Amino acid sequence: MLNRAAWARILPFLAYMAFIVVADLLSRVGVDAATLRWLYPIKIGFVFLLLVVFWRQYQELASWRCSARLLAVAAAAGVVVLVLWLNLAAGWMVMGQSSGFDPRSGGQIDWSLALPRLAGATLVVPVMEELFWRSFLMRWLVHQDFEQVAPQQVGWGSWAVSSLLFGIEHNLWLAGLVAGLIYGFLYRRSGNIWAAIVAHGVTNGLLGIWIISTANWSYW
Repeated sequence: MLNRAAWARILPFLAYMAFIVVADLLSRVGVDAATLRWLYPIKIGFVFLLLVVFWRQYQELASWRCSARLLAVAAAAGVVVLVLWLNLAAGWMVMGQSSGFDPRSGGQIDWSLALPRLAGATLVVPVMEELFWRSFLMRWLVHQDFEQVAPQQVGWGSWAVSSLLFGIEHNLWLAGLVAGLIYGFLYRRSGNIWAAIVAHGVTNGLLGIWIISTANWSYW
């Protein structure tokens, strides 16, 4: 059911999620939040290493093929998702509680923590998540041999289901759902995974800058 190309997209995502579970377990046994912040650079570094190891399996990343117009559309989509993310935060739109990520030490921002968080969210997470949610899952729901499924062949059902699961992954589930629908639509329409990655990166990058500027750490 799952070939090497599938595992190349699944394992970085599973590693990322495993670190979240480990952080939760460590907090339950008494490890303080300040110490746990250092897990994030380790997590991002490990996920980045897996992406490098499996890079040859990501055939759709081998060619950039992004026109200036497509890049502009992707960037605009990323900004739209950011605006929605900051506004879709009413009580019923939130699932659980997010402890966030506070990079301050002694009341001052510790840039050795803040910069890896910003870089990871902007450059590593979009690649990892788009490869899993869009490149793999959205097409795998159409056919197990997902690499033979062109993005334009993905039906509305697969697009909706993968987007819903993407939303549930996030504390702001409705914002996550809408983000998944937008990134997925961009991928389906353009046939280019880089477009979804750029949009995702723009959202995360601008969100990170906003978080640092306003000290709304819960959004991290």
